[in-house]
Amino acid sequence: MRNFKELKIWQKGFDIAVNSFKLVNTFPKEERFGISSQITRAAVSIPSNIAEGSSRKSEKDYHRFLEVSLGSSFEVETQLLIAAAAKFGNEEICNEILKDIDEEQKMLMSFMNKLNN
Repeated sequence: MRNFKELKIWQKGFDIAVNSFKLVNTFPKEERFGISSQITRAAVSIPSNIAEGSSRKSEKDYHRFLEVSLGSSFEVETQLLIAAAAKFGNEEICNEILKDIDEEQKMLMSFMNKLNN
């Protein structure tokens, strides 16, 4: 078992999740249960799947959880782009999360490639 909290991919994913909650708190009240809920659930899925995958014995199982985490990052990215286009929430926080998501996706893909070698 790996210590997931030491992984940079988990730490970045954790920050994305926390900042997503901060962002949706700036959304209009009528959106608190629409796209807000989708954003936070997908964002929480990023570090959660990294953590769960780290408990797996086989590299193949671990890789699958990392794929789910990567998929969740693309989901959050899409939802944030929609929210930004609709002018929901704090633009600065949104842009920071989008930057972090881009970094997270690159790190996840690199980590998955290393697992395959």
